[in-house]
Amino acid sequence: MRGQGAAWWTMADRNILIFGAGRIGRSFIGQLFGRQGYEVVFVDVDKPLVEELNRRNEYPVVIRDVETRERQVISPVRAIHAMDHPEIARAISHADISATAVGRSALPAIAPVVAKGLLERERERPGMTLDIILAENIRHAAHHFREMLRESLPSSFPLEERVGLVETSIGKMVPIMTESDLEEDRLQVFAEPYNTLILDRRGFRGPIPEIPELDLKENMKAWVDRKAFIHNLGHAAAAYCGSLKHPSATFMSEVLDDPEVLDFTRRVMQQSAAVLLASYRDEFTPEGLSGHIEELLARFRNRNLGDTLFRVGCDLERKLGAEERFMGIIRMARHHHMAFDMILQGMSMGFCFRARDEKGRMYPADISFHESWKRDRDRVLREVCGLNENEDAAIIQAIKQHCGRYST
Repeated sequence: MRGQGAAWWTMADRNILIFGAGRIGRSFIGQLFGRQGYEVVFVDVDKPLVEELNRRNEYPVVIRDVETRERQVISPVRAIHAMDHPEIARAISHADISATAVGRSALPAIAPVVAKGLLERERERPGMTLDIILAENIRHAAHHFREMLRESLPSSFPLEERVGLVETSIGKMVPIMTESDLEEDRLQVFAEPYNTLILDRRGFRGPIPEIPELDLKENMKAWVDRKAFIHNLGHAAAAYCGSLKHPSATFMSEVLDDPEVLDFTRRVMQQSAAVLLASYRDEFTPEGLSGHIEELLARFRNRNLGDTLFRVGCDLERKLGAEERFMGIIRMARHHHMAFDMILQGMSMGFCFRARDEKGRMYPADISFHESWKRDRDRVLREVCGLNENEDAAIIQAIKQHCGRYST
């Protein structure tokens, strides 16, 4: 028996509590654990979504391969609204494992309620550990979330011993659902077949779940960097280059059918791979990274997935940021005195990115970004990209020159 009370009765022997019932939460983390017999319990701010999950106790994941589609139903499932803090605390106290899939900006909001649940868990089940999988694609995610939890926990709470914070590298691509998709089924999510979850073996405090798709790593930093500086970098470079060359295109598969866009994207990723090889000589091989690049390019071109330029390229202030996919690897390249001209070219294209969603709207924050860029480019390069006008003068000049050629 897990705990007392009818609210915690379940047909499953194990459960996972997932903060965030969005695309990654449902199509990836929920799918992986649900298929292995876990009850999947979501926490989300979307009240209609929560109500529908509780009404049906299941949801469908539609796997869109290059030529085929497969519908998988994940069950048993239930959900808790994010404002129901007492119920969330009870869920944490009885969870076998937990995960977050809420995005960088929402982590500070969930930390206090997670802390409350950890205190209740310690009272009810003294000494029991809880592992929290951080499905966030954030560098140093465990450190950041640990500090957030510390702020809401008494200094006497044994955080390091009781709570495992498990960093991940989320490589699964999940497209935005259109209005017609949601009208067909409010709960369905689309996803590609790729299902490998790379995570930090050293982050666990309790038993590691026996999930076949878990790929455990010792040097997690290297694999987080591989995701950021090959997958994320290449994806964004393809979107920015493709959008410039084909302004009316909607889908990633469309622009990557252009050999010039495909070749440019490959060269950007290869240049970044060379820097990663220099940085992590004991972790990667040239053949391994080369094969990874070709696999990614094939996945990017999956026409059946329906992934859009808008989804892949939007949120410019974040994606062009000082620690992000472009500037992060540029700084590593400079450290090793290696070339980064192709990477810089791809980044520069981002300043001209104006893709729109299915309703013809730009991402709201990108409108503000472009207004700031138009008013004061030097301030954007300094405050967003982290460039110094003295130390980085050559990079600043190159970006401005590229943007001068790309602007219409």
